[in-house]
Amino acid sequence: MDAPDIKTMVRERYGSIAQADPADCRAPAASCCGAATPSDARDKSRRMGYSDVDLAAVPDGANLGLGCGNPQAIAALRPGETVIDLGSGAGFDCFLAAAQVGAMGRVIGVDMTHEMLAKARDNAVRIGAVNVQFRLGELEHLPVADNTADVILSNCVINLVPDKAQVFRETFRTLKPGGRLAISDVVNVAPLSADLQGDTELICGCVSGAAPADRIEAWLVEAGFEQVRVTVKPESRAFIASWAPGRGIEDCVVSATIEARKP
Repeated sequence: MDAPDIKTMVRERYGSIAQADPADCRAPAASCCGAATPSDARDKSRRMGYSDVDLAAVPDGANLGLGCGNPQAIAALRPGETVIDLGSGAGFDCFLAAAQVGAMGRVIGVDMTHEMLAKARDNAVRIGAVNVQFRLGELEHLPVADNTADVILSNCVINLVPDKAQVFRETFRTLKPGGRLAISDVVNVAPLSADLQGDTELICGCVSGAAPADRIEAWLVEAGFEQVRVTVKPESRAFIASWAPGRGIEDCVVSATIEARKP
Protein backbone atom coordinates (compact mmCIF):
# COMPACT_ATOMS: atom_id res chain seq x y z
CA MET A 1 0.00 0.00 0.00
CA ASP A 2 1.20 3.52 -0.72
CA ALA A 3 1.25 6.30 1.87
CA PRO A 4 -2.08 7.95 0.93
CA ASP A 5 -3.87 4.59 1.08
CA ILE A 6 -2.41 3.87 4.50
CA LYS A 7 -3.45 7.28 5.83
CA THR A 8 -6.98 6.87 4.49
CA MET A 9 -7.33 3.45 6.08
CA VAL A 10 -5.97 4.63 9.43
CA ARG A 11 -8.16 7.75 9.41
CA GLU A 12 -11.29 5.74 8.66
CA ARG A 13 -10.51 3.10 11.26
CA TYR A 14 -9.88 5.52 14.09
CA GLY A 15 -12.79 7.67 13.02
CA SER A 16 -15.04 4.65 13.53
CA ILE A 17 -13.52 4.07 16.96
CA ALA A 18 -14.29 7.66 17.96
CA GLN A 19 -17.87 7.15 16.85
CA ALA A 20 -18.06 3.93 18.88
CA ASP A 21 -18.96 1.76 15.92
CA PRO A 22 -17.67 -1.70 16.89
CA ALA A 23 -19.00 -3.16 13.64
CA ASP A 24 -16.10 -1.48 11.87
CA CYS A 25 -13.54 -2.90 14.31
CA ARG A 26 -12.69 -6.27 12.90
CA ALA A 27 -10.20 -8.94 13.91
CA PRO A 28 -7.37 -9.63 13.67
CA ALA A 29 -6.20 -6.13 14.48
CA ALA A 30 -7.85 -5.95 17.89
CA SER A 31 -5.44 -3.28 19.13
CA CYS A 32 -6.82 -0.73 16.70
CA CYS A 33 -10.28 -1.14 18.10
CA GLY A 34 -9.71 0.15 21.58
CA ALA A 35 -12.15 -1.40 24.02
CA ALA A 36 -15.76 -2.47 23.74
CA THR A 37 -16.77 -0.94 27.09
CA PRO A 38 -15.38 1.70 29.50
CA SER A 39 -14.46 -1.15 31.85
CA ASP A 40 -12.42 -2.82 29.10
CA ALA A 41 -10.67 0.48 28.38
CA ARG A 42 -9.72 0.90 32.02
CA ASP A 43 -8.39 -2.66 32.21
CA LYS A 44 -6.30 -2.16 29.06
CA SER A 45 -4.91 1.11 30.36
CA ARG A 46 -3.93 -0.46 33.67
CA ARG A 47 -1.98 -3.09 31.72
CA MET A 48 -0.24 -0.25 29.89
CA GLY A 49 0.93 1.27 33.15
CA TYR A 50 -1.69 3.88 34.02
CA SER A 51 -2.83 4.08 37.62
CA ASP A 52 -6.35 4.17 39.00
CA VAL A 53 -5.67 7.81 39.92
CA ASP A 54 -4.89 8.54 36.26
CA LEU A 55 -8.03 6.78 35.09
CA ALA A 56 -10.21 8.70 37.54
CA ALA A 57 -8.72 12.05 36.51
CA VAL A 58 -10.03 12.12 32.93
CA PRO A 59 -13.59 12.65 31.68
CA ASP A 60 -15.73 9.74 30.55
CA GLY A 61 -15.00 8.96 26.92
CA ALA A 62 -11.43 10.27 26.92
CA ASN A 63 -9.87 6.86 27.54
CA LEU A 64 -10.59 4.54 24.60
CA GLY A 65 -8.13 1.85 25.67
CA LEU A 66 -5.73 2.70 22.84
CA GLY A 67 -1.95 2.68 23.16
CA CYS A 68 0.90 0.38 24.07
CA GLY A 69 2.42 2.06 27.11
CA ASN A 70 2.33 5.14 29.31
CA PRO A 71 4.43 8.08 28.06
CA GLN A 72 3.46 10.07 31.16
CA ALA A 73 5.69 7.77 33.19
CA ILE A 74 8.84 9.01 31.43
CA ALA A 75 7.82 12.60 30.63
CA ALA A 76 8.60 14.16 34.04
CA LEU A 77 6.25 17.04 33.28
CA ARG A 78 6.62 20.23 35.29
CA PRO A 79 4.25 23.14 36.02
CA GLY A 80 4.29 25.80 33.31
CA GLU A 81 5.54 23.56 30.51
CA THR A 82 4.07 23.38 27.01
CA VAL A 83 3.28 19.86 25.81
CA ILE A 84 2.36 18.49 22.38
CA ASP A 85 0.63 15.12 22.13
CA LEU A 86 1.03 13.43 18.73
CA GLY A 87 -2.07 11.48 17.76
CA SER A 88 -4.07 12.79 20.69
CA GLY A 89 -7.25 10.81 20.03
CA ALA A 90 -10.04 11.57 22.48
CA GLY A 91 -7.63 13.48 24.74
CA PHE A 92 -6.63 10.94 27.38
CA ASP A 93 -2.93 11.82 27.65
CA CYS A 94 -3.64 15.51 27.01
CA PHE A 95 -5.89 15.78 30.06
CA LEU A 96 -3.39 13.96 32.26
CA ALA A 97 -0.62 16.26 31.03
CA ALA A 98 -2.78 19.35 31.57
CA ALA A 99 -3.16 18.53 35.25
CA GLN A 100 0.62 18.25 35.61
CA VAL A 101 1.59 21.45 33.77
CA GLY A 102 -1.14 23.44 35.54
CA ALA A 103 -2.82 26.72 34.68
CA MET A 104 0.44 28.33 33.60
CA GLY A 105 1.20 25.50 31.16
CA ARG A 106 -0.60 24.37 28.05
CA VAL A 107 -1.20 21.21 26.07
CA ILE A 108 -1.69 20.92 22.31
CA GLY A 109 -3.18 17.71 20.94
CA VAL A 110 -2.70 16.98 17.24
CA ASP A 111 -4.78 14.41 15.38
CA MET A 112 -5.71 13.87 11.72
CA THR A 113 -9.11 12.32 12.49
CA HIS A 114 -12.05 14.73 12.58
CA GLU A 115 -14.15 12.41 14.71
CA MET A 116 -11.43 12.10 17.34
CA LEU A 117 -10.96 15.86 17.44
CA ALA A 118 -14.68 16.42 17.92
CA LYS A 119 -14.72 13.92 20.78
CA ALA A 120 -11.64 15.45 22.42
CA ARG A 121 -12.96 19.00 22.15
CA ASP A 122 -16.28 17.96 23.66
CA ASN A 123 -14.43 16.30 26.54
CA ALA A 124 -12.39 19.46 27.12
CA VAL A 125 -15.49 21.62 27.26
CA ARG A 126 -17.24 19.26 29.68
CA ILE A 127 -14.42 19.49 32.23
CA GLY A 128 -13.42 23.10 31.57
CA ALA A 129 -9.89 22.22 30.44
CA VAL A 130 -8.94 25.72 29.32
CA ASN A 131 -5.22 24.93 29.06
CA VAL A 132 -5.79 22.23 26.40
CA GLN A 133 -6.47 22.71 22.71
CA PHE A 134 -6.82 20.23 19.88
CA ARG A 135 -5.62 20.86 16.33
CA LEU A 136 -6.25 19.06 13.06
CA GLY A 137 -3.03 17.96 11.42
CA GLU A 138 -0.77 15.18 10.22
CA LEU A 139 2.30 14.29 12.23
CA GLU A 140 4.58 14.82 9.23
CA HIS A 141 3.42 18.46 9.07
CA LEU A 142 2.58 19.60 12.57
CA PRO A 143 0.31 22.68 12.85
CA VAL A 144 2.64 24.14 15.46
CA ALA A 145 5.24 26.91 15.28
CA ASP A 146 8.98 26.34 15.64
CA ASN A 147 10.40 26.08 19.17
CA THR A 148 7.01 25.76 20.87
CA ALA A 149 7.09 22.71 23.15
CA ASP A 150 9.06 21.67 26.19
CA VAL A 151 7.87 18.07 25.82
CA ILE A 152 6.36 15.98 23.03
CA LEU A 153 4.33 12.91 23.98
CA SER A 154 2.89 10.13 21.83
CA ASN A 155 1.34 6.75 22.56
CA CYS A 156 1.50 4.06 19.87
CA VAL A 157 0.83 6.38 16.93
CA ILE A 158 4.11 6.99 15.08
CA ASN A 159 4.12 3.36 13.92
CA LEU A 160 0.98 4.22 11.92
CA VAL A 161 2.75 6.95 9.94
CA PRO A 162 4.43 5.99 6.64
CA ASP A 163 7.24 8.60 6.84
CA LYS A 164 8.52 8.26 10.39
CA ALA A 165 11.78 10.12 9.71
CA GLN A 166 9.74 13.19 8.77
CA VAL A 167 7.78 12.92 12.03
CA PHE A 168 11.01 13.08 13.99
CA ARG A 169 12.20 16.07 11.94
CA GLU A 170 8.94 17.81 12.81
CA THR A 171 9.27 17.00 16.51
CA PHE A 172 12.77 18.48 16.44
CA ARG A 173 11.48 21.64 14.74
CA THR A 174 8.65 22.21 17.19
CA LEU A 175 10.59 21.51 20.38
CA LYS A 176 12.34 24.31 22.19
CA PRO A 177 16.12 23.97 22.67
CA GLY A 178 16.50 21.55 25.55
CA GLY A 179 13.05 20.09 24.86
CA ARG A 180 12.50 16.37 25.11
CA LEU A 181 10.60 13.44 23.63
CA ALA A 182 8.64 10.99 25.79
CA ILE A 183 7.09 8.41 23.48
CA SER A 184 5.58 4.95 23.91
CA ASP A 185 5.37 2.96 20.70
CA VAL A 186 5.94 -0.49 19.24
CA VAL A 187 9.19 -1.58 17.62
CA ASN A 188 9.92 -4.46 15.30
CA VAL A 189 12.18 -7.14 16.83
CA ALA A 190 11.85 -9.96 14.26
CA PRO A 191 10.81 -10.22 10.60
CA LEU A 192 7.10 -10.51 9.95
CA SER A 193 5.93 -13.64 8.18
CA ALA A 194 4.49 -13.30 4.69
CA ASP A 195 1.04 -13.85 6.18
CA LEU A 196 1.46 -10.97 8.63
CA GLN A 197 3.13 -8.70 6.08
CA GLY A 198 0.24 -9.16 3.69
CA ASP A 199 -2.48 -8.42 6.25
CA THR A 200 -3.43 -4.77 5.79
CA GLU A 201 -5.51 -4.87 8.97
CA LEU A 202 -2.27 -5.15 10.93
CA ILE A 203 -1.19 -1.71 9.73
CA CYS A 204 -4.04 -0.18 11.77
CA GLY A 205 -3.28 -2.81 14.41
CA CYS A 206 0.11 -1.26 15.26
CA VAL A 207 2.05 -4.26 13.92
CA SER A 208 3.01 -3.98 10.26
CA GLY A 209 4.16 -0.37 10.52
CA ALA A 210 6.58 -0.89 13.42
CA ALA A 211 10.23 -0.05 12.73
CA PRO A 212 13.31 -1.61 14.35
CA ALA A 213 14.79 0.20 17.35
CA ASP A 214 18.12 0.87 15.63
CA ARG A 215 16.36 2.54 12.71
CA ILE A 216 14.39 4.76 15.08
CA GLU A 217 17.61 5.73 16.85
CA ALA A 218 19.22 6.58 13.50
CA TRP A 219 16.27 8.74 12.43
CA LEU A 220 16.40 10.65 15.72
CA VAL A 221 20.14 11.30 15.42
CA GLU A 222 19.73 12.39 11.80
CA ALA A 223 17.01 14.83 12.89
CA GLY A 224 19.47 16.41 15.35
CA PHE A 225 18.52 14.82 18.67
CA GLU A 226 20.96 13.82 21.37
CA GLN A 227 20.66 11.56 24.43
CA VAL A 228 18.68 9.16 22.25
CA ARG A 229 17.40 6.05 24.00
CA VAL A 230 15.00 3.37 22.80
CA THR A 231 14.16 0.96 25.63
CA VAL A 232 12.45 -2.26 24.58
CA LYS A 233 9.86 -3.71 26.99
CA PRO A 234 9.91 -7.53 26.61
CA GLU A 235 7.22 -7.83 29.28
CA SER A 236 4.77 -6.24 26.83
CA ARG A 237 4.60 -9.43 24.77
CA ALA A 238 1.69 -10.87 26.77
CA PHE A 239 -0.32 -7.69 26.28
CA ILE A 240 0.50 -7.44 22.58
CA ALA A 241 -0.45 -11.09 21.99
CA SER A 242 -4.05 -10.12 22.81
CA TRP A 243 -4.15 -7.79 19.79
CA ALA A 244 -4.25 -10.72 17.35
CA PRO A 245 -4.53 -13.93 19.39
CA GLY A 246 -2.80 -16.99 18.03
CA ARG A 247 -0.91 -15.22 15.26
CA GLY A 248 2.44 -14.78 17.00
CA ILE A 249 2.69 -11.01 16.57
CA GLU A 250 4.24 -10.76 20.04
CA ASP A 251 7.35 -12.44 18.60
CA CYS A 252 7.68 -9.65 16.01
CA VAL A 253 6.75 -6.44 17.82
CA VAL A 254 7.04 -5.25 21.40
CA SER A 255 6.38 -2.02 23.22
CA ALA A 256 9.24 0.41 23.79
CA THR A 257 9.88 3.85 25.24
CA ILE A 258 11.58 6.39 23.01
CA GLU A 259 13.43 9.28 24.64
CA ALA A 260 15.60 12.04 23.18
CA ARG A 261 16.52 15.68 23.75
CA LYS A 262 16.96 18.65 21.45
CA PRO A 263 20.30 20.37 22.10
